[in-house]
This record gives sequence, C-alpha cells and structure tokens, in this order.
Amino acid sequence: MQKRLNWYEAVADCERRGEPYVLVTVLGVTGSVPREPASKMVVTGEQSHDTIGGGHLEYRIIASARERLAARDYTYEMAHFPLGASLGQCCGGSVAVLMEGHAGGDGRLLVFGAGHVAKSLITIMGELPWQITWVDNRADSFPDELPVNVRRHHTDDPVGDAAALADGAHVVILTHNHQLDFDLCRTLLDAGNAASIGLIGSDTKADRFRQRLAHRGYSDAQIDSIRCPVGRLDVPGKRPMEVAVSISAELLTLATETTDKPSRRGLSWSNLKTLMREDAEPAPTSNPKLEN
Repeated sequence: MQKRLNWYEAVADCERRGEPYVLVTVLGVTGSVPREPASKMVVTGEQSHDTIGGGHLEYRIIASARERLAARDYTYEMAHFPLGASLGQCCGGSVAVLMEGHAGGDGRLLVFGAGHVAKSLITIMGELPWQITWVDNRADSFPDELPVNVRRHHTDDPVGDAAALADGAHVVILTHNHQLDFDLCRTLLDAGNAASIGLIGSDTKADRFRQRLAHRGYSDAQIDSIRCPVGRLDVPGKRPMEVAVSISAELLTLATETTDKPSRRGLSWSNLKTLMREDAEPAPTSNPKLEN
C-alpha cells in the first residue's frame, strides 16, 4: 500500500503518475473547528493524503471526491458543512471547503504485449504523465522495475480483460501473436469504448485484417478506426526504439486532439467568486400556484 503523504507531496506524486485527484482546501471557518483555513488534503481513487480534521466531515468529503473521480468530473465545487450532530462532530462551528478536480495525466494508455517494441514504448511513455496499463500473458516478459505511472497486468486471458481495461484509454496492440491481435481488435471494436486503437504490423497485415474484419460483418468506419501500421509515417526507422518513438509521437498528437482536459493552474478569482455566489443562493422551492 502506498504510504500517506503530505498534500503537496501527494499532488506531485499524482502529477508524476498521471493519476487523477481532488485537492480539498478549507476556505473558511466559523466557531470551533478541527483545522484552520488553508488546510488541505488530496483524495485519489484509492488513497487520501493529509487531513482537514478527520471524523465524519472528512469521510463525507472523501466519498464525494471519489464520486467525482469515478464520473471523471474534474470541475470545482464549494460546499459548507455545519459541524453539528448530523456529522457527529459537535464542535459548534462550520467549515467551507473547495474541491478542485484534476485529471492528472495527459491520457490513459493500454499496451498489449511485452516484446521489444513495447519495452521501448514504455521507456518513453513512462517519462510522461500518462496512466499506463501494460498487459501480457507471460509474467517473465515484464522487467523487474517499472516507471511509477505503469501498472503491470499479467493475465491468462488478455482478450477477456480487454474491454474493461480499454474504457477511455488509447490502446496499442504489440503482441507476438497475430491471432491474439485479431481477437483483441474484435473485442475492442465490439466494446467501442477505447479512445483509439493502434495495431503494429505491415501493410500486408493491415490488408489481411481489413478483409477478415469485413468478413465478420464490421463496418468500414469500425475497421478504419484501427490504425495499422501504428505510428507516424514521418518518423523513419524499424529498430524497436525508432518504432516506439513514432508510436509515442502519434499518441501525443491523439491525446492533444481528443482530450479536453481542464487547466491544472488552479481556480481563478473570477471563478471562485462565481462559486461563492452560487453557493450563497438559496435552493429554489416549489410554488403550489405554479403546479396547479
């Protein structure tokens, strides 16, 4: 289990790993409260770092932050919490907090295969703020040490795991087995949830796969969504690292084109004032005269 960090260490760690997170800041307090203004904590999908006071207040905020992360909601929210009996914290004061969602990395990458090209690709992409899942059915094919943003996924059923792993990710298929490549392509097209699909191979392999997929009933649009040969054609060379450079360049371009990621520079004063006004507005109530 990852150790708990100070909030600023956690932010740096999430940015390095490309992991989405919510930064929680105590904006203001009244009365008796467990922590002072400007106290912060960081919430990820599995961890929380630092504290804004503990207790049920913190539990509620962590749960809310994780709901936002699960929904990939990286916007801002301000909320007030009276520390009364409902929160089990009878301090008598109240706390206003700001929750800032951060998408973390520049993209998510799913790599099938742990051969020479894949190892070179991981070397490059492991230096970038992407969340990477690396899949192979051969446990001894993975290197002993991996970059902090890479998660090893050893499985005897890559095809069966593909749809769940590919959700929202850019997929690159670099396996040693053409039939496995084909089965992965079919599964990913059926799922339809990948951000993109790239397949290593020659023009001959690409033509053969097109024919086989068309014979299976896939549309031209579906087949055209698979980039084969994967990588940028303007990057020459056939050495594993050269091929990996061309794939990396293509992935960076795709991420720029397809990712609408919020700025990671924090919340502007004008946006904060808007949130404060929205938070101060009373909730609308029903009018019986309008309902009749």
